[in-house]
Amino acid sequence: MGSVSESVSESVSGQMVTVFGAYGHTGRFVVAELRARGFVPVLSGRDAGKLRELAASAPGLEVRPASVDDPASLDRALDGVDAVINCAGPFAVTAAPVIEAALRAGIPYVDVAAEIEANLDTFTHFADRARAAGAVIVPAMAFYGGLGDLLATAAMGDWTAADEADIAYGLSSWHPTPGTRTAGTVSRERRGGRRVRFTDGRLDYHDDEPTLLKWPFPDPMGTRAVVGEFTMADVVTIPSHLSIPEVRTHMTTEAAGDLSAPDTPAPTAADDNGRSDQTFLVDAVVRSGGTERRAAASGRDIYAVTAPLAVEAVQRILTGRTRTVGVVSAGEIFDAPDFLRALSPHISYEYYGTGGVSVL
Repeated sequence: MGSVSESVSESVSGQMVTVFGAYGHTGRFVVAELRARGFVPVLSGRDAGKLRELAASAPGLEVRPASVDDPASLDRALDGVDAVINCAGPFAVTAAPVIEAALRAGIPYVDVAAEIEANLDTFTHFADRARAAGAVIVPAMAFYGGLGDLLATAAMGDWTAADEADIAYGLSSWHPTPGTRTAGTVSRERRGGRRVRFTDGRLDYHDDEPTLLKWPFPDPMGTRAVVGEFTMADVVTIPSHLSIPEVRTHMTTEAAGDLSAPDTPAPTAADDNGRSDQTFLVDAVVRSGGTERRAAASGRDIYAVTAPLAVEAVQRILTGRTRTVGVVSAGEIFDAPDFLRALSPHISYEYYGTGGVSVL
């Protein structure tokens, strides 16, 4: 008798998933992960030449060029497929048109957006329509936004509310892709150069200077310097379904410095799977009254690990392992601890329960 994972793989074998932005850095990881799980990726995006080049590296993959300003081309890209994963940023430009196409096609939509405002737009503009249609739209199903939300949800356990949540990102380095830089530029322009935080139950745009903190990461990382309130997409995903009025995210100073430096190169492959040598530890702490709960995940390459996050989401949606419909974050639609455990060997997941975690 086969294992549960083998049975699930068999149940999705041959199902078609369009990857929009397939030739991008993250898109290539997503295509490879889909193929490894028995899905049939359909390659899409605006650059037909890059799509054909990618298809040539893995014979049998179908190419369907499409552009977000051409709805008919998006309809062709999604025709007859079972789901779509949007890997093409900036998502402020691509998310809405691809979601509209997914709604027309009647298929689930997942994206890997790290842009705070783009994710907020998805929740704001599509929540009612998606719920009414019984559609599934999962934004930020990625390292930023998705993983932190899953960890915070797992840490909550049986709590229905908490006073605050902190997600600390322990990155050894951060070599941003061109797409990351473009998305960051778009977000800064939308904010008018201001910073953003989630406080008192809402997003607050401000001009306060960043602060440095010491964060006690689990061993073996230990206490490290972080840029406090280095705000990521978790401030959209976590409050979308968890009653937590204060949500903060922090970033190790080395990684923040890499991202801000204009001459930091893009990531380079350090193994046969194309992963860089970057490592990460994501530490989620939720507090209620005087009690704290904690969950953490560690692994390698934030872009590469986005692929199993997004593809695991699609696999669970298509096999009915979901809790609700509409525009939903990872922690709301999936069983968070089970999802995190399923990501092995891509990440190591630890739940620490109640403990004495504090910001030093």
